[in-house]
Amino acid sequence: MNTDRFENENPRTSNVTSQSTHVTDEDRDTTYSSECQSNHSKDPFDLSDNEEDSSDIYRPVIKKRCIAVLANDLNLNVSEIGVKKTPRVAYVHSQDLLTKANELIRIEGRAELVHSLIRTYGLLKYLQVVTPRPATQSEILGFHSSDYIQCLQDISAVSDSEDIEEQHKHEVESYGLSYDCPLQKDLFETASLISGASQAASQHIINGLADIVINWYGGWHHAKRDTASGFCYINDVVLCILKLRQQFDKVLYVDIDLHHGDGVEEAFATTSKVMTVSFHKLAPGFFPGSGELNDVGTGRGKYFTINIPLMDGIKDKEYFSIFTKVMKQVKDRFLPDAIVMQCGADTLSEDPMTSFNLTHFGIAKCVCYMLTWNLPTVLLGGGGYHFPNTAKCWTFLTALAAGKKLPVDIPEHEHFLDYGPSYELTTSPGNKRDLNTDKYLANIASTIEKYLDNVSLS
Repeated sequence: MNTDRFENENPRTSNVTSQSTHVTDEDRDTTYSSECQSNHSKDPFDLSDNEEDSSDIYRPVIKKRCIAVLANDLNLNVSEIGVKKTPRVAYVHSQDLLTKANELIRIEGRAELVHSLIRTYGLLKYLQVVTPRPATQSEILGFHSSDYIQCLQDISAVSDSEDIEEQHKHEVESYGLSYDCPLQKDLFETASLISGASQAASQHIINGLADIVINWYGGWHHAKRDTASGFCYINDVVLCILKLRQQFDKVLYVDIDLHHGDGVEEAFATTSKVMTVSFHKLAPGFFPGSGELNDVGTGRGKYFTINIPLMDGIKDKEYFSIFTKVMKQVKDRFLPDAIVMQCGADTLSEDPMTSFNLTHFGIAKCVCYMLTWNLPTVLLGGGGYHFPNTAKCWTFLTALAAGKKLPVDIPEHEHFLDYGPSYELTTSPGNKRDLNTDKYLANIASTIEKYLDNVSLS
């Protein structure tokens, strides 16, 4: 087989995709497995800056190389973690959703930056675009309390807490609607549309129309049944999972946001049908202050809650290592039918949270690993407060899911200047001291293994 053609062909003259190439999967498995064994240090997500590559046309991602590296990391045969030849990928988006999400106070402007980069790279033509609708009252009340939602609706016309009559301020604050969750005009309409977008993602999978559905507008994992929390008002993640449960017996929730996925964990802490796994920072004074290693759920849900509390400074290699060790055990014991993955980008090293040393490569390897399970998967957004880097990360993940490889040079578009001075689809690793010792991470893995031993195979 002539692998040079597959690797280096000029995309200006031949826009090859994984669907149209004549190279067989078996050939790729053999070739890339050999490449990885001989050159294991080469990152499978390394972006090419070959001068022959066009800056406005992307090449196919060599997904089998990614799989081969994962296999080598995990001491598995490539065939054990194979990937579907052509996953059907959908992307939830509408102009109304973009406009509303783009005006959210704490992340104002982020939604436009993310979508415009995905659009500029030409990825939309390789995705099914799903138009969402607002979540219905009955869908929202499937998790949230009616009193809380009524309060949220009542204050939706208020743009500032100062405008609320004094006698109602205590009630509003009792629902968490204060500094941490500021009020703004049309808040309920925005939150219900974002939740509806995650519902649409689940419904698209239930209808058998896609294997992977992406909603970067979603991922608001802190909202509780009867309170707002951590700038989250309606928990679209919980609603997404509840919708999937209408079709799938067991749903796995994986959260790689910097902050603990406390709202989702609390919602499913007593059931054995949803397993929640959260990788997050845990430190004194760091929000939300939950997610200890020994928090494992309760009642029928005991041991179906998994927490991986991490300290500052973890790097890509160590993060991917603990991620795969834990998730392989989860897969073997829980045997999920569908996956919801929250992909918060506030773990990136240059995020204002200044906690972890991750790059978008590290995050992408974790997402790639989950996609090799070949299960119906919903990918959601979340945190991410360095907006250009968040846009880079989620655009990269979109391309990964769609099986496309993007050029390193960001194409010129209306937000091009936001990506200076490098104007490249890259993120830098941090140099903060890693407080996660090998012993600490090994203890996490072994403890979780003991917990999962209590999960009966069924």
